[in-house]
Amino acid sequence: MINEQHQPAPKPPTAGSVARGLVRLARLKQWTKGIFVLVGPIFAVASGKLHEVPRTELALEVGLAFFAFCLAASGCYVFNDLADIERDRAHPRKKNRPLASGQVPIGVAKVFGFCLLLTAVICASALPGVSKWWVIGLVGAYITNVMAYSGGLKHIVIVDVLSLSTGFVLRVLGGCAAVDVAPSTWLLNATLFLSMFLAFGKRLGERRLMGSDESAIAARDVQVSYTDQLLRMMVVVTGVATLLTYTGYVQSREDDLTMYFTNRPIGLTGHGFGLNLLWVSVLPATLALMRTITLLMRGTYDDPTELALRDQMVRVSGLLFVLTTGIVLWIGGNS
Repeated sequence: MINEQHQPAPKPPTAGSVARGLVRLARLKQWTKGIFVLVGPIFAVASGKLHEVPRTELALEVGLAFFAFCLAASGCYVFNDLADIERDRAHPRKKNRPLASGQVPIGVAKVFGFCLLLTAVICASALPGVSKWWVIGLVGAYITNVMAYSGGLKHIVIVDVLSLSTGFVLRVLGGCAAVDVAPSTWLLNATLFLSMFLAFGKRLGERRLMGSDESAIAARDVQVSYTDQLLRMMVVVTGVATLLTYTGYVQSREDDLTMYFTNRPIGLTGHGFGLNLLWVSVLPATLALMRTITLLMRGTYDDPTELALRDQMVRVSGLLFVLTTGIVLWIGGNS
């Protein structure tokens, strides 16, 4: 038997290792969620509401809002990981995170997190006019919401998912505030339900990954209040709600985006046969959501975000959705 006193002590992490760990700690892959900041400005441009704003100025404003929320998210991830070190060590995948594995010292992580949050506020402050105050307030609300989540909301059933979803809605509001446009209620609803769908799907996948209720609860307290049956139902309900609210938005753009193919007058409207071209985007959206639900139910993936990046059908349908929506909105904005 080897004497423990003679075993070599673990080597402290090198500067290069810590630097790589800080990059991982910031979770740059999660910056893809910042696309929700772009939703409002994109649809506003397509509606012709921002045609008088120079494109370079518009890009700068949207870019500052985008980086403000991305940096805020990274800072919040750092403090969330600090709060979850012990639980992450009990998780088969999360145990390799920089803090749980010891790659990044706790003191360094705290300083790094504060710097990220400060830089996020500086980005928001660089916006012109009154917009900056709205964006600063929304970034502050986002940080407060995430900290409240890490501090206790994540342990309350359903409230945990609503808190996560609120973060996505705040991103959409931040993008709209940056360019001074009013957000569409339909799009806010679709954002809320889509983010709830992703959160419930992640919890369902987590239960499948851990293999037992006890292991799932050890990794996340709130799992004691969830069951496979409840989460499957929530995934389906929020997925359907996402489609319904998005189709509601499509219908609300009926007058703006309908292309008429004949000049024959019908009734008193003076219009012939036509089609709201944005409806075409409903097809790939439906395919992507239904495919995601199918794979989550099978337990093929434990995270809908990872699923969206790896499954070929979801990737293709997502790309088709972006292309069809972009083309139709561009046509509508230039007609």
